[in-house]
Amino acid sequence: MPALGLSPALHMLAQLQPALSIRTFLRTASYRLRPPRPVPFSPTVRHAQEAVLESGRAELRQKSTVLHEQRKGGVPTIVLGGFVPDATEQVYLLRGRLLEHGSLYYFNYSRHGFSLDLFCAQLDDLVEELVTLHGQQPVLFTVSFGCGLLLEWLHRARRAGRNRPALGGVILVSPVACVEDLLEPGAPKPTTLLGRAVKPYIEADGPVSAGGIEKSRMVFTKMFEAGAQNKDLLHTLMTKGELERLRDGVLATIRNIDAVGACERMQALRGMPGPAGYFSPEVLPLSDAPTLILYAEKEGSVITANSPTRFALERAPRAYFSDVSVQVVTNPRGNPVQHASLIFHVFNFLPPLKAFYRRLKKGKLREAA
Repeated sequence: MPALGLSPALHMLAQLQPALSIRTFLRTASYRLRPPRPVPFSPTVRHAQEAVLESGRAELRQKSTVLHEQRKGGVPTIVLGGFVPDATEQVYLLRGRLLEHGSLYYFNYSRHGFSLDLFCAQLDDLVEELVTLHGQQPVLFTVSFGCGLLLEWLHRARRAGRNRPALGGVILVSPVACVEDLLEPGAPKPTTLLGRAVKPYIEADGPVSAGGIEKSRMVFTKMFEAGAQNKDLLHTLMTKGELERLRDGVLATIRNIDAVGACERMQALRGMPGPAGYFSPEVLPLSDAPTLILYAEKEGSVITANSPTRFALERAPRAYFSDVSVQVVTNPRGNPVQHASLIFHVFNFLPPLKAFYRRLKKGKLREAA
């Protein structure tokens, strides 16, 4: 007799494939035969990025690759990932949920360089295209270093005297927006795992040594592999094939970011002021779009105890985002939720994310500020 609450088909599946959890099947079954793969996005609007390239402020090697998955729906999402993995892997287990609301756009930073000017121009162009050509106000879904890039993009627009970008919503997961979020000023040695990885880049006056770069690769690999050790947990999250694709993608990104690309990403972080650096009525609030800020219950391996970004966004969130909710994501039944752990703690992040998108679905397109 089928188990209570399961259809005969699902009960049969559970009997045949006991290692595949029902909720994993329910998540992946909507893909039919295999998950779709994002394809390169060819923008129609390119004037901002072309202006930056023509001015000589950036080079083509520093250009981010924008991928997309096209879907019906009025709420597209633009994903800005952290240092690693790429945005496509960052929301690997969330993409099915996000695609229910509209198309997905992924910013994968170049492995051979990075430019804040060019990144901001590319994001300017993409948001303008979605708003003006498609009548859609996107959600900016940002993670770790990607949150810092979002804050930089928003405050640059305000510094330039432009209107606030016409966004449908903003999500920041475990924000990192300045060097002091990773390294305690004046501390004799880094207090976080990621701090040890980035310290050589922060202190270097010239090129970082091959040993320093390899050390940072090892730290990022260790952080991913630590989550991947819990095999019982992984069986509830993804199939064996999904885990292999995810692992290959993450490790390939870590392995293939070259010395110049790694250094320029860190230079970008060094060039970004913390939120206190633009605490001014001429600039704030950065956005009046609905905003969700999520911190993990255990941020300590990455974010310093005195993170200035966390201090600002928890103590004065409405100064920066006029319509904002700040929450801490916890896992009361298992391993604590780690920094930006959207893969290994996806089910802990889902409730606030689902509630946020439900709220957006009930609303209408907002007028640009």
